[in-house]
Amino acid sequence: MTTAAEHMADAELLEAAWDLSPLVDGDEVHGFDRLLDEAIERAGVFAQRHAGKVAELDSAGLREAMLELAAIGDLAGKAGSYASLRFATDTADPARGAQLQRMQERVTVMETQLLFFDLEWAALEDEQADRLLAGEGLEFCAHHLRSSRRYRPHLLSEPEEKIMAEKSLASEGAWARLFGEQISAVKATLDGEQVSLELALSNLLSSDRELRRRSAEAVTEALEPGMRTRAFIYNTLVYDKSVDDRLRNYPHWLASRNLSNEASDESVMALITAVHGRYDIPQRWYRLKARLLGVEKLADYDRSAPLSTAETSFSYADARDLVLDTYEQFSPQAGAVTRRFFEENWIDAPVREHKRGGAFCAYTVPSVHPYVMLNYTAKRRDVLTVAHELGHGLHSALAQPRGIFHQTTGLTVAETASVFGETLVFERLLDATPGGAERLALLADQIDGMVATVFRQIAMNHFEHLVHTRRRAQGELSVDDFKDAWVESQTEMFGDAIEITEGYHGWWSYIPHFINSPGYVYAYAYGQLLALSVFGRYKQVGPSFVPKYIEMLSAGGSLAPEQLGAIVGIDLADPGFWDAGLALVDAQLTAAESLATELHA
Repeated sequence: MTTAAEHMADAELLEAAWDLSPLVDGDEVHGFDRLLDEAIERAGVFAQRHAGKVAELDSAGLREAMLELAAIGDLAGKAGSYASLRFATDTADPARGAQLQRMQERVTVMETQLLFFDLEWAALEDEQADRLLAGEGLEFCAHHLRSSRRYRPHLLSEPEEKIMAEKSLASEGAWARLFGEQISAVKATLDGEQVSLELALSNLLSSDRELRRRSAEAVTEALEPGMRTRAFIYNTLVYDKSVDDRLRNYPHWLASRNLSNEASDESVMALITAVHGRYDIPQRWYRLKARLLGVEKLADYDRSAPLSTAETSFSYADARDLVLDTYEQFSPQAGAVTRRFFEENWIDAPVREHKRGGAFCAYTVPSVHPYVMLNYTAKRRDVLTVAHELGHGLHSALAQPRGIFHQTTGLTVAETASVFGETLVFERLLDATPGGAERLALLADQIDGMVATVFRQIAMNHFEHLVHTRRRAQGELSVDDFKDAWVESQTEMFGDAIEITEGYHGWWSYIPHFINSPGYVYAYAYGQLLALSVFGRYKQVGPSFVPKYIEMLSAGGSLAPEQLGAIVGIDLADPGFWDAGLALVDAQLTAAESLATELHA
């Protein structure tokens, strides 16, 4: 392990930049445009051959058509991933921004050429669709085709769909890009130095309360100048979505997200209600944490404070070795897959100016490989982030053989492998920490993570609910309206256990999920509770569980979520499922309370 300062000179970290050349077949000069040109040309030929004739296809013809669509999607997907990932590492570079825009515009042209196929497929009678899908050789696309028919009540005519697609770049696409560029450019002034928003927020993990307070104030000050602009962006996007939902006959603002997640409105509401009904868990935790930190009441900037005053830092090499060894011990196959991310330059890890904040795993396309982006700052939580994103990477790599239609899953299942991998590494860290105080500190980190992923995400879902419903009912919202909705949703979760400072009222305005993926956040809670249940099965069953787990990940999105859960013995249709997952969180908190009592008796 290294000190936090030493990690900045970590040579392995500084060299941890991804190689995007495989996405353009090794040709970074002409490959991007060549891929798009070929995709658009083949889409035009496909449209000439099949437009108006989908109902005439037999099973063999449908298979041939879907194979061609897969090939076209692969070409466009490689070019799209290349432009998006280049932009993510430098959002201020005009050339990268222009390339991203060009990609989006040209892909939209391609998609409008192909719109007819989904519309004509959805228009088939159920009996004819079932008969076609019963033919041989359609396993690579069968679930995708069945699932796409669920959108039948919400599809418009082909001319209308083309207009919607063409205008999307000048509406939600443009506003989302502007938001991303604005946030990436935000600089916080801390102790006389300008630092990125990412680094300032990372200080909220410091054991120094004064540093946390100063950092929170610096974040608030940095967010304030662009607040009205971001509020206008959000207003515009919320209204734009309301128009889309009205035209497509979605009954409420979350309905389209639920449909894309293959989750019923009833199951999502059951999740939200169950988590909301256990807000006593975060409130209990924050009261205990205040006592352990020796303060009367936590402020909002204290929520992620570590219990240990010793700042445990990990070099990038330390994190890599720990995570890879943990995956290897769990499954040699998982270890071999995750090792490739480091050895073959599939990761971009350092914090850089104008780099997108946070961390993510981009699946790209099955013919290449996934990529992981990090902003590694040597905190212990960063190690868990590496484990989390490599869980996504493992999932995507194992599902590559399923092809472009079935590699990815809905958001509700997509977090399973990431949270599972993170929990594996956490238990490894916990097992290596025999001391009572340090063990409690690690448990605290775990509970902080679960509170953030389950309860905070549901609180943020409620914020979105308030914004979308109020915007539809009363028109454009003011900055204060957004702040009020944010404080209302956060206060419900915090109760009287957290003091919400005035500056925190505007912190809704840097969260990209609200802008890029409306309704996304509840999937974190869904995925966390599902993953905890899957991990519980692993602890119960032992090593014989591992092949089933690998089988579930390898299935990708070729099955419905309920069928994927059944592979590992999880019943997502059980009304008590969410309560069981929440009981596991409660058990972690109870263990921390007991250990705290022992240590402070």
